[in-house]
Amino acid sequence: MKSILILMKNKPAKLNRTIRLDKDEIKKYGSQSIKLTGLIKPKLLIDKVINQDLSEVINFLPENFVDLLFIDPPYNLTKKFNQLLFKEMDLSEYEDWLDSWLSKLKKVLKKDSSIYICGDWKSSSTIFKVGSKYFQVRNRITWEREKGRGAKANWKNCTEDIWFFTNSDYYTFNVQKVKLRRKVLAPYKDENNNPKDWGQNKAGNFRDTYPSNIWNDISIPFWSMPENTDHPTQKPEKLLAKIILASTNKGDLVFDPFLGSGTTAVVAKKLGRKFTGIEIDEYYCTLALKRLESANKDKRIQGYEDGVFWERNTLVDQVKSQKSEIKRK
Repeated sequence: MKSILILMKNKPAKLNRTIRLDKDEIKKYGSQSIKLTGLIKPKLLIDKVINQDLSEVINFLPENFVDLLFIDPPYNLTKKFNQLLFKEMDLSEYEDWLDSWLSKLKKVLKKDSSIYICGDWKSSSTIFKVGSKYFQVRNRITWEREKGRGAKANWKNCTEDIWFFTNSDYYTFNVQKVKLRRKVLAPYKDENNNPKDWGQNKAGNFRDTYPSNIWNDISIPFWSMPENTDHPTQKPEKLLAKIILASTNKGDLVFDPFLGSGTTAVVAKKLGRKFTGIEIDEYYCTLALKRLESANKDKRIQGYEDGVFWERNTLVDQVKSQKSEIKRK
């Protein structure tokens, strides 16, 4: 309880929408996570948050129950996660650490499962090396992190990688579900003066484009966003929505062994998927469970409207678009 209360000391500013917990909520949500003491059936893990270290429970996990494995492990940096400190290692040591649990997670995957593993510029090559031992490499996604003040003696680090692997040649990829709506600056029309491969409404002219492996439409959660938490490496809901929509279908199960404040589970729930998550820190587990309860009523994902993803800083256009049906050729 002591470690949980530490993050409650600082009161937020008036307009700060960061999700926090009071004492009653800690008691309420703290009782909803589970702990594993032995082998468990897959059906007992559906929509559950496990409050333990991955190394404690990895041998208890059932085989062949995961459709999508999303992994956002600690990067090879010295960083504090609430009361837990992850220390930077030699590259070879970090490689061994990744291998020690990734090799054991292969058993939980179905034959047609997809795997996504996050990393920064220092850990990315190691993730590729270890991941390619067990899975087929499909792509490397690079996404822009619009956060940070820069460095005085180096280039500002404003991107991260996500390696996309599959467990076999058979896998789900719903490309039509993850198109990006972009503004059309030079709208072409056909001989009948109709839009050519673009749409038009009161918000402007738009084209729904096929997704690439460069993502520059993502906003890092910050204090004014309702999804924001105190977790230092929280991933945006929009980022998870792209991955989940592309690589799963409704009813599939998404597994995150480093759940953090729960973004993967929350987005899976909002999109009609099942989830299982493991998180070692009790405070982050309670945050995740509070967010999951809120997801029962609020299914919105910032930057995802009308069944498409929108460019950054287009909230006004999204609202206008909801009020006007796009005219298409």
